[in-house]
Parts: sequence; C-alpha cells; structure tokens
Amino acid sequence: MLNILFTCAGRRTYLINYFKEALNGKGLVFAGDLSPTAPALVEADRAIVFPSIYDSNYIPKLKSAIVKYNIYAVISLNDLELPLLAKHKLELETTGTKVIISSERVIDLSYDKMKTHNFIESIGLNSPATYTSLETVKNALNSEELNFPLVIKPRWGSASLGLEFANNMEELELILKLQTLKINNLLKEAKIPSTFNELIIQEKIPGQEYGMDIVNDFEGNYVGTFVRKKMNMRSGETDKAVSIIAPMFEECGKQISEKLGHIGNLDCDVFQVKDKLFVLELNPRFGGGYPFSHEAGVNTSAMYIEWLQGHKNVSQFINYKPDVMCSKCDRLLRIN
Repeated sequence: MLNILFTCAGRRTYLINYFKEALNGKGLVFAGDLSPTAPALVEADRAIVFPSIYDSNYIPKLKSAIVKYNIYAVISLNDLELPLLAKHKLELETTGTKVIISSERVIDLSYDKMKTHNFIESIGLNSPATYTSLETVKNALNSEELNFPLVIKPRWGSASLGLEFANNMEELELILKLQTLKINNLLKEAKIPSTFNELIIQEKIPGQEYGMDIVNDFEGNYVGTFVRKKMNMRSGETDKAVSIIAPMFEECGKQISEKLGHIGNLDCDVFQVKDKLFVLELNPRFGGGYPFSHEAGVNTSAMYIEWLQGHKNVSQFINYKPDVMCSKCDRLLRIN
C-alpha cells in the first residue's frame, strides 16, 4: 500500500483529494496537523493529531505514526517544518518510509530570504535589492540606489506573515520597531530560536506578479516549469490566476532547477518588469498556487505516485494549457 502522510496539512484539502485520485485505490492518504479541526484532516482517509513541530516529542511521535500506519511516503506542507524534517530525514527513513524533501542545503537557502537573494544573483538571475540593516538602507537611499516604497518582512517567514510596506522614512522606522516587537513575542510563544528575529528590507518591484511551479524528479532532475499570472491574492496565497506559457519563464525555471537541485515541487514567486524577471521567493514544497497548475493540465501528484513506484516516464501527466483561469472559493466542511 502506497500510504501517503501529509504533515502540517492545515487547509490544503485540494492536495488531499488530488493524491487520493492519483493513488486510485493503491493506498490511503493520511493528514496530520496540530489542530484536530484542520480541514485537511476531514478530507483525508485517516487523520492524525500531532504535537507542535517545536515540541521535543514531535519527531518520535511522527516516527511512531509512520510505523503504526505503514506510511510509504511523507510530504510536508509547512515552511517552518521543512528544516526539521530535512535534519531528521535519515532517522525517519530507517522505518522504511521515504521523506520527500530537498536537502538541508536547499531548505536553508530557501528558508533564509537573504540567502535566497544571494543565490538568485549568483546564478545570473535578477532579485530585488535586499538589505538587513536600516543603516545600509539609508545609505542606499541617500545615494539614490534605492527609492521608496520599500518592503519589510521577516528574514525567516512564511505565507506573507509580517509583510509591510513603507512609503517614507518615518513609516520605515515605525514598521521596523513594531515588527521587531511582534516577531520577538511570536518567537517566545513558539519557542523558536531568537536568532530568527531579523527583518529584511527590499525594493518594491513595480511589475506583474507570477507564480511558478518548478518540478524536479526525486533525483533532482528537471521536469518542467508551469506558470500562472496572479490576478488576486488572499492571506498570502494566490486566490485567482490564469495559466501562461512563455519561453522566458521556462528558461528561468530550468536555470533555478539545475543550480538548486531541489526535490519534487518548488513554489516560486516572480515579478516581470518589461523584459526582465525578478525572482523573490523559493519554497521547496507544494504551495498555495499549485491547484492552478494542476487544473491547467500538470498532474504533479500523479508524478509523485509514479516516481514512488520506480517509474520514470511521467509525460502522460503533463498537458499544460495556457489561458486557463481559475479562482478559489470557500466551502464548509463539517468537523467530527
């Protein structure tokens, strides 16, 4: 049985159903989460409630569940959990399961937005000017290398949490003070290391935003880039989008794939300014924009099942079409 466990499953009900369809009776889909009322737990074949990922018992509980339920593969859906799973990947795989996750190097590079910026520039692609101190920002503003508005966000963060915009120096200084206080309080509550309290300041790119799913196989080989034009955002996720096919995005995605060497799906945010692309985020997991790629004709969930069975040819699952517009909508799930 190809039983799949999604950890930190949250609201990702669409992934639960895509994988149930792809398995087609070959296994069960398990969903795990800290909250017993998480919507994904309702949609899954089986639900598991776990402690916080910052709890010392989290990895032992996860390992126990893998053995108890004969889990064939583990897939995380949370940025904050990725470093933990990457660190304990070999330990978890002693049970016989496969943890579908990129290397610690890739996770660290993607999780740290300053390292992401440096990586993007090092491979010859464009990234917004990024700073870690107010002093360097002031110097750049004085020399006119940088202009308002500016973006302020946590150096280590997820789902646009803490994202703010400053239109002048007074706003910038106030936002930095307020966000620092908020982050420090959050770190104490979640027992996250205090070294994760840093903010970064970026230039605001004035172009059209796109999302890309850059897919590699489980050996890190490039499979394809699937792009959507973002029409609307909500709570840090794509809410409405239309699929596109354009060579410049394909070239950008392939370059990232080959230099990064990630495993599986990589969610990537890009801005287009005239004939230039600026890469902002690299998230080595299924992102909130994946359903738009799936509905436009790329079935990455089915690719995962094929690769888990040792099959290499996944071309039958790639039939990506441009101009497919989709929109998310709310629905009610009864919680038992």
